[in-house]
Amino acid sequence: MVGLLSMILQGPVQAGEPAVKETYGDGSNAFLLATGSPGELGLLGALAEGFSQQTPATLRWVKAGSGASLKLLHDKQVDIIMVHAPAAEKKALAQGWATAHTLLGSNEFYIVGPTADPAGIKTASSAAEAYQRIAAAQAPFITRADNSGTHKKELAIWQMAGIEPQGDWYIPSHDFMTASLLKAAAVDGYFMSDSSTWVAEKNNVPGLAVLFRGDRFLVNTYHALLPAPDTTPNYATAKQFVEFVGSAAGQQIIRDYGKEAYGEALYQDAEYARQYVD
Repeated sequence: MVGLLSMILQGPVQAGEPAVKETYGDGSNAFLLATGSPGELGLLGALAEGFSQQTPATLRWVKAGSGASLKLLHDKQVDIIMVHAPAAEKKALAQGWATAHTLLGSNEFYIVGPTADPAGIKTASSAAEAYQRIAAAQAPFITRADNSGTHKKELAIWQMAGIEPQGDWYIPSHDFMTASLLKAAAVDGYFMSDSSTWVAEKNNVPGLAVLFRGDRFLVNTYHALLPAPDTTPNYATAKQFVEFVGSAAGQQIIRDYGKEAYGEALYQDAEYARQYVD
């Protein structure tokens, strides 16, 4: 890709700096960005390529779920985060250590599971009822168990269902989305996957199917957050990146990402996502 370095694995650039998973661009203005699935699925790389065409910058991706990303921002170890944990985001904004809350776009969560659907969740009327049926059947269920945005959403659904999940059927993965989906396939279990990962990986998990979707609570909005102004050395470049992602050019990248590789977009843009923001 023009203007991009090959996606290379790196360690920390400075003492005390979080481990960098991949680096994009070779400009003089470098900044650290923490996120999970958007990096794993390649959207971040596509956005970085577009940004590098107008701004000489180097984006260093720190692979972290939403909970870990928020902590990194709080500790001023990164310059920007892209997360999907609305309640935690609001708390960070209220406390003043996070700023520039910018809607980026959305996807949704699917509850996937064995095609035979032993828990019978296909006919559930809500995500909470689907979880109730899984618990009643004690069907294997993979939980991220990592304080990620997905894990936070999962726990909220269990709470809505009136269930505190426990037992051998409730299996922690302590891993990111793709790895957790593959673990669900390995144990013929259920899992709450984001739609983007499902589209990208469904051919690798032929024993699983989307069994429940469509509950408004399963819509998954993504926002960018910056630290308080000028509290990290690369704040200015990170702010420029947020502005790019929210611009017409950045939003076009989000709308189109995945169409060429998978025949459908992996994400909705901010205009679509806005209807689901509380």
